[in-house]
Amino acid sequence: MANQVEIVDAQAMRRALMRMTYELIERNKGLDDVVIVGIKTRGAVIGKRMVERLQELEGITVPFIELDTADYRDDRESGVSEPQLNQAKSSVDITGKHIFLIDDVLYTGRTIRAAMDALMDRGRPNRISLVVLVDRGHRELPIRPDIIGKNIPTAKTEKVTVQLEEVDGQDLVMLSK
Repeated sequence: MANQVEIVDAQAMRRALMRMTYELIERNKGLDDVVIVGIKTRGAVIGKRMVERLQELEGITVPFIELDTADYRDDRESGVSEPQLNQAKSSVDITGKHIFLIDDVLYTGRTIRAAMDALMDRGRPNRISLVVLVDRGHRELPIRPDIIGKNIPTAKTEKVTVQLEEVDGQDLVMLSK
């Protein structure tokens, strides 16, 4: 995968995240029952940014959970023990709440399925809405995002890489061919 092309720069990412935050606000009658759940690592960073924007725009601190889906993946190596409930570093009760599940890239849908399994082990939310920065297609499971930052059709052989300032030192999305 030698050919890399920048497909989203820092300014375009900032605009997409702001639009996604506005969409989240518009889909709710208030934010009292909303919980933002970011999938570790980059989904959590995006989720934290959205929580900050919600605070700036609405003056409300929305609860946030960073979710690690590693124990719920169906593509783990054989011989690994059965998944154990991953106790997130949060005491936020999600029962009856509207969960906005945040991830950086939606591809096959397997990470999202694992995240929903992990959430169901924590409680019974009223609703789960999926928010992704990049939807690249090629689903293997019947999963569809509710809020999309950028829809970027790709070939299965291509790779989409999201880089975020907090993790990678810069904000951009790269396509590798």
